[in-house]
Amino acid sequence: MITVTLEHTDVRGLPLAYADFGGSGRPVLALHGHFGRARMFAPLAAALAPGHRVIALEQRAHGRSGRDGNVHPDAYLEDAAAFLRGLDAGPAVVLGHSSGGVTAFRLAARYPELVEALIVEDHGALNRQPDIPHPVLDIGDWPRRTGSLAELRRAVESRGIPDASYFLESATEYPDGWGFLFDLDELMESQRRLVGDWWPDWLGSTCPALLVHGTDSFVLPTAMARAMAERRPGTTLREFPGCGHWVHDDDPDGFADAVAEFLAAL
Repeated sequence: MITVTLEHTDVRGLPLAYADFGGSGRPVLALHGHFGRARMFAPLAAALAPGHRVIALEQRAHGRSGRDGNVHPDAYLEDAAAFLRGLDAGPAVVLGHSSGGVTAFRLAARYPELVEALIVEDHGALNRQPDIPHPVLDIGDWPRRTGSLAELRRAVESRGIPDASYFLESATEYPDGWGFLFDLDELMESQRRLVGDWWPDWLGSTCPALLVHGTDSFVLPTAMARAMAERRPGTTLREFPGCGHWVHDDDPDGFADAVAEFLAAL
């Protein structure tokens, strides 16, 4: 697991953790998706340094950030806006993976003064059946505690997850065993809240945008990715054959190159 130093700040009355990877160049606000952590952006930050300052927010109900029971998409949106204002870092490039991508393009639509450009990694403008067969990953029967980290991995992978590494970035040892930093029920609710039609928000901004899509993704169908690029002016689509939902893990160098090329063209 990658070790990243986290700082904390009060955002709308809730303590949120973040990682500021430094750099003196253009600020890039990075938003992870469901079950994610700020440290997932460390390789990208290293690839973009020193010309860009990547600041990764550990979002509410995730990692070392606080929780208050509110996991509505609007809560994530308002957190991101308030965080940028608090850092006086806008207008910034906003990059989001998965559900973080929805927060990113909603931020661009609702608060255009805060967003210079938009990067969305593998999430669609529609997140509902039948367009997306499984918009909610059922984690309801995942164990709350296990005797070891290896046992926690086996338990997750026995439930149909080929590689639990992404989820184990949020694993920690408690006095009564190994478990996750996130609450299983809370993130089930957070996923359910994200089910819906997000086309108005995707089409609601005019800043330059990069849409990154893994053609083997189970979250964003290729036809939808192409429609999103065609319908929104100023959008560049980068497809990654053989990559899935986590393009940044499947092809980290290619992902970093695509982001760097997009930023250089701004």
